[in-house]
Amino acid sequence: MLVLEDGSRYVGRAYGSEGQTLGEIVFATGMTGYQETLTDPSYAGQIVLMTAPHIGNTGANDEDMESRQIWVSGFVVREPARVASNHRSTRTLDADLESGGIVGISGIDTRAITRRIRSAGAMRSGIFSGDTFGLSDGEQLERVRAGASMRGRNLSDDVSTVEPFSIPPVGERIGSVAVLDLGVKTSTLNFLAERGFEVLVLPQSVTAEHVLSLKPSALFFSNGPGDPAASDKHVTLLQEVLRAGVPYFGICFGNQLLGRALGFRTYKLPFGHRGINQPVLDKTTGRVEITSQNHGFAVDMPIEGVHESKTGFGQVEVSHYSLNDQVVEGIRCLDIDAFSVQYHPEAAAGPHDANYLFDRFRDVVVARNQANADAAAAAAGETK
Repeated sequence: MLVLEDGSRYVGRAYGSEGQTLGEIVFATGMTGYQETLTDPSYAGQIVLMTAPHIGNTGANDEDMESRQIWVSGFVVREPARVASNHRSTRTLDADLESGGIVGISGIDTRAITRRIRSAGAMRSGIFSGDTFGLSDGEQLERVRAGASMRGRNLSDDVSTVEPFSIPPVGERIGSVAVLDLGVKTSTLNFLAERGFEVLVLPQSVTAEHVLSLKPSALFFSNGPGDPAASDKHVTLLQEVLRAGVPYFGICFGNQLLGRALGFRTYKLPFGHRGINQPVLDKTTGRVEITSQNHGFAVDMPIEGVHESKTGFGQVEVSHYSLNDQVVEGIRCLDIDAFSVQYHPEAAAGPHDANYLFDRFRDVVVARNQANADAAAAAAGETK
């Protein structure tokens, strides 16, 4: 039984593990990439409904894992594949769900539930199977309504690495990037390393003093779950590192935190953007990118014009926005080396329209390195 906060009830078949699970129900519109969705830490605390009707067709493997485990609180599908068929498959999705303890439901009208979420908004929900299936309607609904709301919830500590670790650069080293792990995906770290960065992955609990002691060439804030309004300490860290002149690139949650660091507020979207087919306009080029997204909050900022940072970081502007609902999808600072996007440019499992943003980040650091070298050479000349 799937029970929504508004009292809606849907009977289906148990899928994955049996038992009870609670979380905010959201829908993801990707036709492919279900394994990447399940292992995206940004889905922590959420029951994910897949709008594609067939899930599990290509099985599962270790290569497509975006983190160390499945993070969703629950999984809702129309029709699980009876057979996994792909040359890269090493096991079935069903086996992953069972071993991960993920309670799911199948055989229900996912289109009808999606329409309800679109009209009523994302809401608390619960899946009940096994012994909990026999609970009364009132008891199940009471448990759902007693569940935690995503608004005001900080989940960074649940998904972040406990110990720092590093990834060596691929090819010529251009510098180091300190990555604040708020729920980072493996593909993101790999793309940074492939641009010549030594990647220093840090727990979300580190201080600005610790970050600056590493003398990084740049700072990166990752994607992650939860409400950005509940992450004051990360906003403060970012402000301190920006004031030290360190270049910054943020994605998804990192975009919302940059917005807050600049003095703008964030707000909760009715049902969010989730899937690998979200159209975004790059205002600089006029190019439309099809992007991978997973967010339920956004930055409250006018999409036109140049704005003054309320916290002293100079002029800023919206660089990208959603063509579906005009939500802010990117921020660019005009007086400091800092920019961010609301979507996932690593885009596992696709599309790759926004992959160039990692190159843009690399170019910022290379230009900063050259400017520092030129300044050092000029100073040495003056000394002589």
